[in-house]
Amino acid sequence: KGKLRWPTKGRLSARFGTSKSGGLKWDGVMIAAPEGQEVKAVHYGRVAFADWLRGFGLLLIIDHGEGYMTLYGHNQSLFKEVGDWVEADEAIALVGSSGGRERAGVYFGIRFKGRPVNPTKWCRRMAGGKVG
Repeated sequence: KGKLRWPTKGRLSARFGTSKSGGLKWDGVMIAAPEGQEVKAVHYGRVAFADWLRGFGLLLIIDHGEGYMTLYGHNQSLFKEVGDWVEADEAIALVGSSGGRERAGVYFGIRFKGRPVNPTKWCRRMAGGKVG
């Protein structure tokens, strides 16, 4: 905990647990970042999903084993396919605005046994809302 790198450099534009439209809450974070910037895997694992998903645009999900998964959404393009192994800090996608986003950024979520957990508790400390 508290040691993972963030998947890209940017500023948190939505925080875990805060309200979003339709009475729902964020189950991950949104990182506002320049379109086309690299998105990197935060830990070693195997790609479990790499495709378009309504509400997330181009989404990549990495299975890290022991019940942990990370999600990377709203990408411009994906570099990996289902079944590919990835290393920590390896480029897996490019920041985009797919899935109906007005501004470029990356949705980043962490799941443990299917339940959302707060990425800010797992990733390195932020400085003034900036990550990466």
